[in-house]
Formats: sequence, C-alpha cells, structure tokens
Amino acid sequence: MKALEGVKILDFTHVQSGPTCTQLLAWLGADVIKVERPGVGDATRKQLVDVDGADSLYFTMLNHNKRSLTLNSKNETGKAVLERLIKECDVMVENFAPGALQRMGFSWERIQALNPRMIMGSVKGFGPGPYQDCKVYENVAQCAGGSASTTGFPDGPPLVTGAQIADSGTGLHLALGLVAALYQREKSGRGQKILAPMQDCVLNLCRVKLRDQQRLQHGPLTEYSQFADGMDFGDATPRAGNDSGGGQPGRILKCKGWETDANAYTYFITQAAVWENVCDVIGKPEWKEDSEYATPKARLTRLNAIFETIEQWTMTKTKFEVMDICNAVNIPVGPILSMKELAEEPALRDTGTIVEVDHPERGKYLTVGCPIKMSDSPVEVDRSPLLGEHTDEILTAILGYSDEEVAAIKQSGAV
Repeated sequence: MKALEGVKILDFTHVQSGPTCTQLLAWLGADVIKVERPGVGDATRKQLVDVDGADSLYFTMLNHNKRSLTLNSKNETGKAVLERLIKECDVMVENFAPGALQRMGFSWERIQALNPRMIMGSVKGFGPGPYQDCKVYENVAQCAGGSASTTGFPDGPPLVTGAQIADSGTGLHLALGLVAALYQREKSGRGQKILAPMQDCVLNLCRVKLRDQQRLQHGPLTEYSQFADGMDFGDATPRAGNDSGGGQPGRILKCKGWETDANAYTYFITQAAVWENVCDVIGKPEWKEDSEYATPKARLTRLNAIFETIEQWTMTKTKFEVMDICNAVNIPVGPILSMKELAEEPALRDTGTIVEVDHPERGKYLTVGCPIKMSDSPVEVDRSPLLGEHTDEILTAILGYSDEEVAAIKQSGAV
C-alpha cells in the first residue's frame, strides 16, 4: 500500500511549480488526474523538444505517475464534467494566472459548495499585497524572494541559481501543505484552501540571509570574506560568493585538473572542531599552536591566506581524492559534481534517485526519482501520460458515465 493510496488529485497545473507538487503526491500513491486542454495540453509538452514527435523532457520529467484527461472547461458540457470531478476528488491543485478560476465560474466558494471536503492548493507568484496580480516565473521569484540579491560575489551583479528553488521549491512547499490538510480533514471533516506564493517560498529557503540581515545591525558579518578583505558592509545582507551559509568558513577550491575540467573543484569547510586535522592534512601542523591561526576568531581576518594554502594542497589531488582523504578525518568537503557525473553515478541508480524510464514516443530517458525514501511506501516511477491518454478511463471508471454518454461528451467538444 502506498502512503496516499485512495486520494484523488484534480491536477489543473502546468509548467513546473504545480506539476512538481502533484508529481510528488503521485509518487507517494495518490491518483493524479492531470486536466489538459484538448489538442494542446500542458505548454511544456512542446517546449525544448529534442525528439521530433515526442513530448519534451521538460514535460515528461515533471508528470510521472499521472493520468491525462483532456477537458474544455469553457464548454458547457465540459463545465458539467468538471463539476462531477470536483465532487469526486479530494484535492484540487492549480497554478493559473490570478483570477483565472473565478473567470471560469469556479470560485473557491463554488468549489466548497460542490464539495465541502475539497482541499484546494494554489501556487501564485505573490501573496496578498501590491503585486498579487502579477505573473511570476522562476527567476522573477528568485529575485523577488531575496535569493538573487544574496547570490554572487560582492563586486559582481546579483545572480540566479541553477536550482529551481522558486518553481520546484514552491511545489514541494505546497505538497506539504496539502498532506497536512488531508491529515487535518480526518479530524475536522472539512476541506480548506492553501496558498503557496513563490516569493514566500523562496524567502523561506533564504532564511539564513534574513538572519544575517538582523545580525548586520550589530556589526559586520565576520564569517563573510568581505570582512577578511577589509571591505565595508552596507545596510543589506551582501552577496557572499562561495562562503558557507553558516558560521563555519568554507570556499570552493581548485583541484587537480582544473585547467581543463570546469568541475575539478571541491567545497572545503574549515570547521572549528576539526581544525587540527585540517592543519595536519595540508602540511601546516605549526598552525595548531600559532596564536594567529589557532582560534576561529583569529582566523577570520586570515581566511584568504588560509584558503590559498589549502588550495595549494587540493590542487595536487583530484576532487575525489580530496574527499577520501578529508572524510577519513571528519573534515567536511564535497566534490563539485557535474550533471554528467550525477547521471552516471551507480549509487544514485541503486537508490532510485535517478531512474531510467521507457516512453512510447521518445524511448528510454533518464529522470529524477522520488527524493523521499519511505520504508513502507515504495515508489515506482511510471512514464508521463500521452495527451488525453486516460480520458475515456476517467470518464467511465471514476465519473460513472456510460459509453453512450462518453460519446455525447466527445461530440460536444468537451474533451
């Protein structure tokens, strides 16, 4: 039995934020019915296409374990089908532009009237406030949520991150909210509405930078390279380059082969608890007793010299040799792994973190598996559905329409 077995999800989401949420729920066992426009479907089906005549990887990697139903919700017959779906399902998830559901005639009040137990999850760019009606995409939310202003180096422009913390990050936040609401409904018997604004979710992931904003009121942020460089701090949390987000100084350092390999680097943290081990590994045992290096406070103004010395050592080792040597003595390091290296890592295949899926149009492809491992709810990653692949099945098996009624619905142009 799967954790969410028996839960029916009405998935009105598209692109990335909403599909991330519903795919996770599908992996955990929910029956996710993806509602798509007839003949068109989710916009990402045909975005960044790499195989002619096949759905794009953008779509397939966000819509595993789902069923696809085509439905024209502007058609009167389509609206009647949607009403029936709302009555049958437990959760409805949408990431339409602000006001779209109301214009379709399905306000939250109407949805509640149709199904008082319905839980509705919504992704929006901003919460209530001056920007609540604005459309938002990944990088816009990263900028508005505080990530970009704190990413990059102090002498360069703000940067967005390659991790999709706004879209996928918001989807993960919303999934937690929906599961919590399902749990609460077991006690209250009532559904509820859940809002996950992308700005809010990015800010939640940037909480350590909001922490630093408050610390800055009481003096410079001494663990930042800016302090070691003697640079002034302004009135806002600065960009911190590759500094650690915590109190332990860390940086990305070159490893053997960096001249020709863009990813021959390691992240190295000079954790106070293992400082003596660091000194031994890099061949500087005298630093253990030197008053200028022996304490964390003394080291703060000498971080550049310290990391330059460490880098002289790391440049003599591959990033994997650095990891083997350092982990043996509890020094926290991490190799910079490329997407190619991750795709080829056997351990990630063994744990189902990366899986190979067979698709009828594009053949075999790699995708991420469920990152959450539950001992009593195993996850099998099934391929994404073709457009409208399960329309007849859903109309008959879930909504109870007869074959004659299905034929009439098709004739009306509703599906």
